[in-house]
Amino acid sequence: MWYVYIVECNDGSLYTGITNDIDKRIKKHNSGKGAKYTKTRLPVKLKIKFEANDRSEASKLEYKIKQLSRQEKLKLIENGRNN
Repeated sequence: MWYVYIVECNDGSLYTGITNDIDKRIKKHNSGKGAKYTKTRLPVKLKIKFEANDRSEASKLEYKIKQLSRQEKLKLIENGRNN
């Protein structure tokens, strides 16, 4: 199982990524070793995650999410929390 996730950084910005171990990945981000973008914006907080069957599916979904505006991402997070 793979996951696409959106985290909120300490500065309020959003970061989208993929992983096959969500808990380990969030811990890695918060240790400063997760991604160059998040390294200077710690801590990060998981806002939402989506399941994908494989890495290819996760990468495609990640790409689609990264094309969204901030407002669209926030709406996606809000709608996902209501399900």
